[in-house]
Amino acid sequence: MSNDTFLAAARALLGERGLTTDPDLLDPWLTDWRGRFTGRALALASPASTAEVSALVKLCGEHEVPVVPQGGNSGMCGGATPDKGGRAILLSLRRMNAVREFDPDARRIVCEAGVILQTLHDTVEGSGLRFPLTLGGKGSATVGGLVSTNAGGTQVLRHGSMREQVLGLEAVLADGSVFSGLVPLKKDNRGWDLKQLLIGSEGTLGIVTAATLRLVPAVAERVVIWAGVPSLEGARELLLHCEDAAGSALEGFEVLAQSTLDDVVAHLPGARQPLGERHAWHALIELVADRAGAAALPALAGTMLEGALERGLLEDAVIAANETQAEAFWLLRDSIAPAEREKGPAVQHDISVPTEKMPRFVEAAVPILERDWPGTEAVAFGHLGDGNVHFHVIAPPGVDALTWHAGDGKNISAQVYDLVTHWGGSISAEHGIGQLKLGELERLADPVHLALLRQVKRALDPAGLLNPGKLVAPEDGASGALAPAPATL
Repeated sequence: MSNDTFLAAARALLGERGLTTDPDLLDPWLTDWRGRFTGRALALASPASTAEVSALVKLCGEHEVPVVPQGGNSGMCGGATPDKGGRAILLSLRRMNAVREFDPDARRIVCEAGVILQTLHDTVEGSGLRFPLTLGGKGSATVGGLVSTNAGGTQVLRHGSMREQVLGLEAVLADGSVFSGLVPLKKDNRGWDLKQLLIGSEGTLGIVTAATLRLVPAVAERVVIWAGVPSLEGARELLLHCEDAAGSALEGFEVLAQSTLDDVVAHLPGARQPLGERHAWHALIELVADRAGAAALPALAGTMLEGALERGLLEDAVIAANETQAEAFWLLRDSIAPAEREKGPAVQHDISVPTEKMPRFVEAAVPILERDWPGTEAVAFGHLGDGNVHFHVIAPPGVDALTWHAGDGKNISAQVYDLVTHWGGSISAEHGIGQLKLGELERLADPVHLALLRQVKRALDPAGLLNPGKLVAPEDGASGALAPAPATL
C-alpha cells in the first residue's frame, strides 16, 4: 500500500496532534544529540496511550512500515535515530508522561515511558524516598529510554544499573500485543523473566510504554571526599578499603587523572584544584545514609579516611565542608566532557573490563594508543567501582573533525575495542550498541552470543520492523528482517 494510505490511517488513529509530517517539527528529532547520525522518516508519531501505541504498531505491521522508538533523544550511540531510507516512522513516547501510581509504603512508582528522569526525582522528593539512578542527561532522558538502554550512572556501585531498578514492565510487542507485567512479585517462577529480556534491548524486541520502579530511602546525610592517590592501582586499593570500612554507605567512587582535572579547572570559570598538591590520580568518594544512619555517618567517614592514611592508600584528602562544596566537587566530575570538547574532537569509548583488571588495562592501553597514533591523548575516567571507565582518545591539535573521525578516529576505536575484548571486557558498559557500535559487535562478539541475539530478535520481531539496524545487524543486508533461523547454534 502507498505511503499516503498508511499516513491517512495513522492520522485517523492518532489525530492531528499525534502525527506530523511537517519537516520543521520532524528535523530536530532526526539527528542524534551528538550529531553523528542523521536519518529520514515518513512521519513523527506521538501516541498518548499504550492502546494507541498498540494500534499504531499493528498498522505499521500491516503496511510493513519500520518503527523507530525515541525517548529524550539523548542516547550516545544513535539508537533512536532512523536510517536514511525515509520509510520508517519515528515513534516518540514523550506524550506518555504520566505517573500512574506512587506508593510510598510499597516503595515503588509506576511511570509511563515519557516521564523525564528529573521529573521522577522531583515527584518522589519530600516523601522520604528517592529513585537511585541519576546521570548527566537527567533533564532530557526518559524512563523508556533508560529501560531500553539499561542505563547506568554514578550510583551503580551501590544500587546497580537500570536493570536492578525495574520491578515490572509494560511493552508493546512487534505484532501490537501488549506485554502486561507491571505487577511486582519478589518470587515468581513462571518461566523466564521476560521483562529482563526487554530491558537493554534498545527497542528491537518491544516498545516500553511503562515501568514499575523501585524506590529507596532518601539521603538524610552525605559525606563527599576528594582524595589524591599515586596511581590508578592505588585508587583501586582505596576503593576496596572504602568498601570494607563503609559497607553499604559507599555510594559513589569516581576517578580521574591529574591532566583531566587540569582541563576541567581551565574550562570552568572560578574552579580550582580541590587539593593543595598535584596527584597522579584523583578519587571522588561519596558516602550516604538515611535517617537511621545519618548521625553516625561523619564518624564512619573519619574512621574510613584515618584507616586509609595509616595504610598509605592516599596522599591527601579533603572532606567537603558543606553542600556547596560537595556540589562543587561533583561539578568538576560532571564537567569532564565539556572540558574535553574544548580541546577538539575525540573518540569516546564506554567500556568495561572485570573490576580488578581496570587499572592494569588503562595503564597498558594508554601508552599503546598514544604510541600508535602520534599526537593523540588517551584519557580514562569514571566509575572505577563497577569496572566501567570512559576511555577517550583526543585528536591531535588542528585536525579536521569530520575527516579525523572518519579515518584515524574510526581505526582508533577499532583498536580500543580489540584491546577491551582481549582483556575480557565489553565494548558497551552502559550506553548500548545502537548503530554506532553495530559493526564492532558483529566483528568481536562470540558467535554463539550473536546467534542467540538473532534468534531472539527473529522470534519476537520476525518482520524486522522494530528499530531496524540497531543492536542486531541484518544477515541478508536488508534493513529489516533477518535471514532464516539456523537449525542449530
